[in-house]
Amino acid sequence: MAEGAIQRLYSVPCPGCGAPVEFRSAQSTHAVCAYCQSTVVRQGETLTRIGKMAELFDDFSPLQLMASGLFGQRRFTLVGRLQYQYPEGRWTEWNAALDDGTVAVLSEDNGAYVFSRPADASVAAAALPAAEHFRVGATTAVGGKAYTVTSNQTVSLCSAQGELGHLPALGTPFAMVELRSDDGEVLSIDYGAAVPAASTGRAVSLEELKLSGLRDTSTKQDTGRQFNCPNCGAPVTVQLGSSKSIACPACHSLIDLSQGIGGELAHALQDEPVAPLIALGSLGQLQGVSWQVVGFQHRMGYTPQDPDEHFGWSEYLLYNRQRGFAFLVDSEEGWSLVKPTTGAPKMSPGNTQQATYLGTRYQLKESYYAETAYVAGEFYWQVTRGQKTSNRDFASGRNLLSSEQSANELTWSAGSLIASDAVAAAFKIEGKKDLFQRSDASPVSRSGGVGCITVILVVVVILVLLALMSRCTSCDPRVENCSTSSSSRSSGGSFGGFSSGGGHK
Repeated sequence: MAEGAIQRLYSVPCPGCGAPVEFRSAQSTHAVCAYCQSTVVRQGETLTRIGKMAELFDDFSPLQLMASGLFGQRRFTLVGRLQYQYPEGRWTEWNAALDDGTVAVLSEDNGAYVFSRPADASVAAAALPAAEHFRVGATTAVGGKAYTVTSNQTVSLCSAQGELGHLPALGTPFAMVELRSDDGEVLSIDYGAAVPAASTGRAVSLEELKLSGLRDTSTKQDTGRQFNCPNCGAPVTVQLGSSKSIACPACHSLIDLSQGIGGELAHALQDEPVAPLIALGSLGQLQGVSWQVVGFQHRMGYTPQDPDEHFGWSEYLLYNRQRGFAFLVDSEEGWSLVKPTTGAPKMSPGNTQQATYLGTRYQLKESYYAETAYVAGEFYWQVTRGQKTSNRDFASGRNLLSSEQSANELTWSAGSLIASDAVAAAFKIEGKKDLFQRSDASPVSRSGGVGCITVILVVVVILVLLALMSRCTSCDPRVENCSTSSSSRSSGGSFGGFSSGGGHK
């Protein structure tokens, strides 16, 4: 028998339809018949039918049952799948049977993956408090290790497939809490049973897991789904299976897809459309990865110290089938490319101005409130106009760190500044590169000194600007990146983007 192959296989007829139901893991207690969707529980050598499972939500995942891979030195096989939902979306947990007889969970959420195993003895021995004890954004210790509470959601099981180590009651709400450490560890606490179950994990990539037997997703993902806009009747095509919101290209209405295409589609009208510099659907090569622009949002912010001053910036949602999602941010300070982090940075004791993540110390640049003003394209979270978060931006040289907090979730994003010329070149629009230039493009001459003519030109420009400022005190941040002359704020906005479901990656 080949190394890493299944060492045992237990198969009995389904009590619902008679088709074979197989168990590859000795720790699996439940299964869903692949033929009739009967939910069965194993008691010794006997299977008992306890109900019928809902159909799977097609999430266009590249993963599927019986795909296999390598985690560390252990081979594993995906033998079951649980799909959960919460108010802002869905995520999937794959039951992985390892070749040593133990089990693990591969969590999948919008192109991000976390491989988790049952928590070690120090966490298991800790008296886990009720879910209400965990306040999003707070720091706490579990099993002697410090974590930040990043998500506290009420969730429910919406579907399942294959063999499972546990099976919450279908549609019954329960709490799910996630905590993250500054070294990238994720601690999940599942309150779906009488005794809370804890697991720990870390972020992984599909390439790292060396997976084989993946699903061929190209046909479904490229075909997309189409329906008529509930406001104007124009055709709207959804390209990504995970999308929860999309904007109509004809009337700019923002359409809620969270209930599926077959459900009643809620929509909200959007006025004052903002034209993105990079067209939706554009392909670009950034930092060695091929990205496609699938969404665009313009956001506004204000500081607690000066709520009357508003500033604006833009975020492009990028997608890659293997890497998931990233954000290309266009702010006053320049362009940046960021991704949601798995871990939560550690704040310096007694110093809220500093944060440390993966060994790098960042300095706080700005704290502010952010609001979504305009949306185009499609998004993997249920984005709405007027959506608000509390943000903090940190920096260490060209490296960036940003947090966004809502009522039930805290999301961190990390990345770096990139040159405006590189952005224009990546999307093959060098002819418009002047439109991309921000504060990262210095007007200083290449020579060691500054010529007399240059000084005169600078003086003339300053005089013109002063004349203009005497006639106009502000611009409209709803349609451009700007700030009033009363503020010395240098940061143009969030380095990251709101990441619904980030607590479940």
